[in-house]
Amino acid sequence: MIRIENLVKTYGKVVALDDVSFDVNKGEILGFLGPNGAGKSTAMNIITGYLAPTSGTVLVDGVDIADKTMEIRRMIGYLPELPPLYGDMTVNEYLNFICDLKSVSAKARKSMLDDITYIVKIGDVRKRLVKNLSKGYRQRVGFAQALVGDPPILILDEPTVGLDPRQVLEFRRIISTLGRNHTIILSTHILQEVTAVCSDVVIINNGKVARQGAISEFTSAGGSEKRMVVTFDGRKPDCEELLKSIPEISSFNFSRIDRNAAVFRIVTSGSTDAARSIFRAAVEKNIPILEMKSVEKSLEEEFVNIISKDTSEGGED
Repeated sequence: MIRIENLVKTYGKVVALDDVSFDVNKGEILGFLGPNGAGKSTAMNIITGYLAPTSGTVLVDGVDIADKTMEIRRMIGYLPELPPLYGDMTVNEYLNFICDLKSVSAKARKSMLDDITYIVKIGDVRKRLVKNLSKGYRQRVGFAQALVGDPPILILDEPTVGLDPRQVLEFRRIISTLGRNHTIILSTHILQEVTAVCSDVVIINNGKVARQGAISEFTSAGGSEKRMVVTFDGRKPDCEELLKSIPEISSFNFSRIDRNAAVFRIVTSGSTDAARSIFRAAVEKNIPILEMKSVEKSLEEEFVNIISKDTSEGGED
């Protein structure tokens, strides 16, 4: 559906994007990640046609956005980090204004706006001034304007910033629901959000793609490496000595004291059963194991590893 090819954007001597390429398939929810200043917003502004690249192409359904900018803009709903709202309009007035901008016919307008307000749950504030709405409702209204015209592509830049936990969960539900019929690019610093709703991830750093792939590739340990959390009924120093004595353990970190029990996160390597070795060592040292469970890598952990590695290899001056 969307193909980004060798995208470059420079501002004088500053390189905001450096040969960025990735695809977004139809019906996919892509997590678009990176630290502040990585080039995410620049890339999204180019994809939406608001900014021209220095070089490279953006293809939507095989059509170069540079050739048919207005036509492709109609296919894209964009929610920027700061939604383009007009405080002195009521919600109804604002959404009708957006309908005018997107050339939505009067015949289709009422039904469309009724559907959109139901999806984003703003029906009870349609007659209120935008400036009098809470942060959560203003964000919902911004989301609503992105849906006007029923665009097949949605680009969402930090859609849940500043929202409370209940509102965040509601937005995740909305995004997951929309993902059934839309292609979505989601940019966010809340990585749990990406894990919850996205199928694929692209990470950029310093204007370059640092890594991309299915989200399972980021959270599944490769090769024979395994991760686990073990809770011991024992003193922290004794537990650390126990873990140091097991050759299959490549690393471990003390996590916390939980009701007088010591919790450790453990990474193992090799073909042998490290869990069995831990159990045997615990029996020998008379340190009961209260819980032992396998865990996947978190996306947060992998994100930090990728960015740190990229920086250490010369990604930053």
